[in-house]
Amino acid sequence: MHTPIALLLELGVILTVLSLLGTVARRFALSPVPLYLVAGLALGDGGIAPVPAAREFVDTGAAIGVILLLLVLGLDFTVREFTVILRRHRSSSAVDLVLNATPGAVAGWLLGLDAGGILALAGATYVSSSGIIARLLGDLRRLGNRETPAVLSVLVVEDFVMAAYLPLLAVVASGGAWWQALLAVAAAMTAIAAAIAVSWHWGHHVGRILSHPEPEQVLLRVLGITLIVSALAETIHISAAVGAFLIGLALTGAAADRARAVLSPLRDLFAAVFFLALGLSVEPGDLLPMLPAATALAVVTAATKLAAGWYAAGREGAGRRGRLRAGTALIARGEFSVVIIGLATPAQGRLTALITTYVMLLAVCGPVLTRFAPTRPAARPPASRNRATSRAPEGVSDARPLAAPPRRGSGRGAAGPDSPSRAAGR
Repeated sequence: MHTPIALLLELGVILTVLSLLGTVARRFALSPVPLYLVAGLALGDGGIAPVPAAREFVDTGAAIGVILLLLVLGLDFTVREFTVILRRHRSSSAVDLVLNATPGAVAGWLLGLDAGGILALAGATYVSSSGIIARLLGDLRRLGNRETPAVLSVLVVEDFVMAAYLPLLAVVASGGAWWQALLAVAAAMTAIAAAIAVSWHWGHHVGRILSHPEPEQVLLRVLGITLIVSALAETIHISAAVGAFLIGLALTGAAADRARAVLSPLRDLFAAVFFLALGLSVEPGDLLPMLPAATALAVVTAATKLAAGWYAAGREGAGRRGRLRAGTALIARGEFSVVIIGLATPAQGRLTALITTYVMLLAVCGPVLTRFAPTRPAARPPASRNRATSRAPEGVSDARPLAAPPRRGSGRGAAGPDSPSRAAGR
């Protein structure tokens, strides 16, 4: 079998560059995500060193990367824990939707876009990047923070909203009838409800099927099933990331721990490729004409995401610093906005350029703002009516996880659904 020399050389250069950028980022206690995105701009079409031979591999790796990011994120929850968190954050999700979809819809109307364009721009300003933010929380060691369950709840609700939104957008953008849009949304919601029901009632059976003493078998089984489910999700216009997250929810206890251990290195590799691919998908020359409009929209929606995160973290009993960390964590946009561009804008070059510029601004600036959000522990978190705060002893920082006593039936480890994070210490 002949292997193209250009492919091997370009992949070697890409991985070496990513390694160097990661080293630089760690040296200054930064997340490497913004550097990966900028590297993608430099290596893409119109950049200083294009990599055409590796492009197909990078695009495929990017799809796997976002699936692995959401799969491993789902492993930190059980379905029961997840439903408890979602019930607590229904109002947070509503605030997030209203605050962040509205600026996009208003901007689309002011620009004179049609219904499909307005809907596309509203979706792009609404949905944060689960892939970028999941990586950020791990890079910055904030998975155990009090505000983190609020951030994850908002992200996951957004992903489920996308499961209904994307088929709706596809029909509206193509000029389909209202009954076709309704049918597409109903099919997506039915599939999600069925998947959650399977995870709730038969999740322990799924764990037994996918478990094995050999790490190789665990890797092959979990990744294989996840890719199949993700492909089926895409077939009915549900995001592959949502399908991967549901598989993560279905695995509990020891099966989840084993899967996380074998998948984490693979996730880190393909996540880096995913962020690189976001940059590769953009031509630098396309960014400049729409930069003023995209910058204005980015400033407005960064502020509205900050407000949404502030409100959501407040429901977890976080103090001012925790609320600010939650708000800045939600600023980054990414993979779903790229999907929106593909669905809605084949014939609207101006809208494509606007969304692309907007996404790149927030994909780079969002992680930087998150990194420099205050992390110094507060002497005493402010009083709150939230149950989580009422249990906290005086002087406990909102930047540190609270220890939870072991409880029966808690799903994964000692922390239950009301603890700051199931991910602490993993």
